[in-house]
Amino acid sequence: MGLFDFVKEIGNKLFNRDAEAAEKIKQHIEAANPGISGLTVEFNDGVVALSGQAASAEAMEKAVLLAGNVKGVSDVKVDGLQAPPAKEKVEYYIIKKGDTLSAIAKQFYGKANDYPKIFEANREVIKDANLIYPGQKIRIPLG
Repeated sequence: MGLFDFVKEIGNKLFNRDAEAAEKIKQHIEAANPGISGLTVEFNDGVVALSGQAASAEAMEKAVLLAGNVKGVSDVKVDGLQAPPAKEKVEYYIIKKGDTLSAIAKQFYGKANDYPKIFEANREVIKDANLIYPGQKIRIPLG
């Protein structure tokens, strides 16, 4: 898997100083509880490195999105994060200005009414289906 890129200037503002970034991002991931044990987080110049054991590929993907959708983060490395193989195919999507979950569902699934599938797959990152923002990266389950 390796490296995931994000929009550095977009996202939740969790920290004011780089020195506190790793701990704040770790707390943010653990609060959402995606299923990572032994989580360690390192932060260096906008790059987050995650280590630990993910209960599933989905848990790893959610941890990556939780870390990456933080203001000040440009990349997330997962080389130290162990996870079982993915059970379903997932595509990542960066939200653009004017997007809605319904429009994204229509693009990927052919039906706008399938937007709850996207919302549920990103519940840790999207708290309200009507509150998404440009630059936010989400996962789209395809299988």
